[in-house]
Amino acid sequence: MITSLAILASGNGSNAENIVRFFMSSPDVNVSLILTNSQKAFALQRARNLGIPCAYFSKEFWQDGHAILNLLQSYQIGFVVLAGFLAKIPDVILQAYHHRMINIHPSLLPLHGGKGMYGDRVHEDVLRCGDKESGITIHYTSEVYDAGQIIAQYRCEVKPDDTPETLASRVHALEYEYYPRVIERLLSSLEK
Repeated sequence: MITSLAILASGNGSNAENIVRFFMSSPDVNVSLILTNSQKAFALQRARNLGIPCAYFSKEFWQDGHAILNLLQSYQIGFVVLAGFLAKIPDVILQAYHHRMINIHPSLLPLHGGKGMYGDRVHEDVLRCGDKESGITIHYTSEVYDAGQIIAQYRCEVKPDDTPETLASRVHALEYEYYPRVIERLLSSLEK
């Protein structure tokens, strides 16, 4: 049975594209839809370039959630992946995709998480706090930002001469390497 996957992305979409490319040759997984809450998100162009249906929804649609849920159901989406998605997920969608919706965060949660903590803000905070390591956390989504059950964490060293940009490049490398693999592992466990 093929699992239809939806990706939610708010920005550049490099993680979304990486996930699409990872599953392109999979007989079991089809990335069927990419959604965004930002009209300017480059994720939309990446989706078009890859031939993936995509859509933008305004803040009002995201907050209500029913139109988004209807769209996900019309594409028979079985699993939802957040990849740089910054909006809060409405309860109606969280309930419909309980333990079938995951997020990635660019730090070792619970450190440097929560509302407003994304992108370079996280890396700046890691450096300001003098952490010796950083990394990524893959977790189930919940009604509280970055507070869902942790699925996996992968680490990298924080070097004394790091800038937010150099640290971000190592964290991105972890995201690209591990996020698709964790998704694949979770999807295979759902089938059992």
